Amino acid sequence: MAELDTSGGGHKKGPGVKKGKKLSTRVDLTPMVDLGFLLITFFIFTTTMSQPTAMRLNLPKDTEEKDQNKVKASGALTLLLGKNDNIFYYEGELLPDASNFKTTGFKEIRDVILTKKKSTNAEDFVVVIKPNKESTYKNTVDILDEMTINGVKRYALVDISPVEDQLIAATQGATPQ
Repeated sequence: MAELDTSGGGHKKGPGVKKGKKLSTRVDLTPMVDLGFLLITFFIFTTTMSQPTAMRLNLPKDTEEKDQNKVKASGALTLLLGKNDNIFYYEGELLPDASNFKTTGFKEIRDVILTKKKSTNAEDFVVVIKPNKESTYKNTVDILDEMTINGVKRYALVDISPVEDQLIAATQGATPQ
């Protein structure tokens, strides 16, 4: 609270009397500090913390290879993730001459997925995602986001085969940056 210094006595008027000192005011800031801490405490308790966002990922149970679900080749779309945001894909099985091996980018992959989804029976449609050693974690997350955006119910992350890896290396050498 405000406090006045009253030491110094009263003032007398007249000749030969010295003027008294000006009175100084002193403000006690202790209640202001208390109020500040009360406000900080109030805002801490009333603020909602940001919720962590995570994608739900259902993983299959470990089973023997013979017990795993087999996929119809006609309903499969295989996406191979390369470096520099390149996506290589083929429908069904990879032909020996690699004539069905195509390349695209992240902007066009949505059209490829939707086209394949429309032309395939919903029960048979599955997307196989194979990241390359040179692809980034961001590319993998982006392609998983595309699966969610396009409503793809069945997809799998699989290790890339050496043949596919060689095809990517040969194609990326010819791909313009």
